[in-house]
Amino acid sequence: MSTVSSTSSSSLGSFLNSTALTSVGSSSTPSGNSSLAVSGLASGFDWQSVVTQLANAERSAEIPWQNQQTAINAQVASYSTINDALTTLQADIKNLQDPTFYQSALAQVSDSTMASASAASGAALGTFAFNISQLATAAQINGAAGVGQILAPNGAGNTTIGSAGFGTPITAGTFTINGAQVNIASTDTLQQVFDNIASATGNTVTASYDSTSDTISLSSSNAIVLGSATDTSNFLQAAQLFNNNETSATDPVSNITTNSITSSLALGRVQLTGSLSTANLRTQIQDDGSGDGEFTVNGVLIKYNASSDSLQNVLDRITNSAAGVTASYDPLNNRFLLTDKTTGDIGISVQDVAGKGNFAATTGLSGGTLQRGQNLLYTVNNGPQLVSQSNVITSTSSGITGLTVTALKAGNVTVSNSSDTSTISTAIQQFVTDYNAVQTAISAQQIVSTDSTGKVTPGTLTGDLTASNIASQLRESVFSPVSGLSGVVNMLASLGIQTNGQDNTLKVTDPAALTDALTNNLADVRSFFSDPTSGWATQVNNYLNNTIGDNGTIPNHLASLTTQTNNITTQIANLEKKISSDSDHWTSEFQAMEQAQAQVNQEISFLNQQVSSTKA
Repeated sequence: MSTVSSTSSSSLGSFLNSTALTSVGSSSTPSGNSSLAVSGLASGFDWQSVVTQLANAERSAEIPWQNQQTAINAQVASYSTINDALTTLQADIKNLQDPTFYQSALAQVSDSTMASASAASGAALGTFAFNISQLATAAQINGAAGVGQILAPNGAGNTTIGSAGFGTPITAGTFTINGAQVNIASTDTLQQVFDNIASATGNTVTASYDSTSDTISLSSSNAIVLGSATDTSNFLQAAQLFNNNETSATDPVSNITTNSITSSLALGRVQLTGSLSTANLRTQIQDDGSGDGEFTVNGVLIKYNASSDSLQNVLDRITNSAAGVTASYDPLNNRFLLTDKTTGDIGISVQDVAGKGNFAATTGLSGGTLQRGQNLLYTVNNGPQLVSQSNVITSTSSGITGLTVTALKAGNVTVSNSSDTSTISTAIQQFVTDYNAVQTAISAQQIVSTDSTGKVTPGTLTGDLTASNIASQLRESVFSPVSGLSGVVNMLASLGIQTNGQDNTLKVTDPAALTDALTNNLADVRSFFSDPTSGWATQVNNYLNNTIGDNGTIPNHLASLTTQTNNITTQIANLEKKISSDSDHWTSEFQAMEQAQAQVNQEISFLNQQVSSTKA
């Protein structure tokens, strides 16, 4: 028996140690067999469902809070919509409150092909007859002609087609004269091309080059026909040889007629790309000895490098500088041009910097001819002649306040300046539209609806006194007459604007009254809206500031609603913390029960085993 007792004691101790439990979510539960945390494992009782039901029962108190919070959030959204609509309305009010808004003028011209016109706020009103006798033009320096090297300075036999100074590079291929195809290669000399022409035409057409006129001529005793649709070389076009240039001459002694076609222009052209040293100019561009050079245009210093810059680089540099001119090359006349970017009779100066090269002289600009610009000459209402350097006549030139006229051509044109009542009318009607949008936004939130089953659903702001007061007070501030004004316009009804009699909205019921007031009583309309003390806009704007300003009705109400919803959020969060704590406590208790039950079950099992062993 002593042995049995020893064994029983030892086994029971081991059993107790092995059945130690860890409570789910509780650090106070002994560590060991975590399986007993499973609901009902030892007891057969689903206590976890009980914990969940207890927590849900405690959580049911949140439902009315959540419903209340949803309703408050809906009110916040509604008031935010109303606030936005009022903000838009206030912008309309401030526009109508500005006195200068009523000084807007509309300029109309009698002939849009002659001129265009615009009038600034506060422009002088009236009709102005302009007689434009001369348009303004820009001054221009026409550089000396023929600055480019002639096509064949060393003769036709020493000029290679591929590198000759044609305005357009020659393409290899074939061209046609009198039906005969002439082959040309970029490595051919000009004389070889002439020989090929003679050979292809059986010596019926001969070609020659005149270095004095820098032209190529084709001669024949018969008519000459140039080109065909199958030509692959552009030689004829680059050489300026065209059929319509053909002439005929009869020798009075031999009575022989010779037909000829000569280049329509001198052929040598400046090369805009490549370095300045290979620009094909008659006179080589020089520098200061180190490769750099300088010249001035209208006193603005322009620099260049003879090795790295091309003519186009320098022309672009002039154009993009502060010199105020556009630089270009005229290929037809083989010359450079400087054109003022602004019009008027003003000069242009170009000169080389001493010791810094000869760009201005070599390009013919410093020795060019100034084509003077013209000023705009005009009169107003048969007055004295007036002058403008540009074709834009401003109030500085004409003396007419706020009026700008752009002359398009010479002749007579009338400009009429009148008050821009259409813009004012549009602004007033825009106010009516935006005012109605506010009232509609409020009433839409107060409508009570009934569905097909008869269920009645109130609007988000049904019965909300704050919203109702905003609607009624806004209507009162807008439609009430203003006092302290001496004019005939003292309320919106004076402008043909009435309430519709059914709700708080407005309507322009008499457009003719609005037009008449703007046409015949504009000063009174301006005073009604913009008087800083008694004006309608001041009255309405004060109400709007009290409603949507920093400390206005709506911001304060939104702050109150936000506080309420935040308080509910805090209440729910506090309850959730309590539910979590209660759930942990209930779970711990049930786990302790489960552990005790497991211990009892194990002891019963052990004792049964011992009894069975003893009987055996």
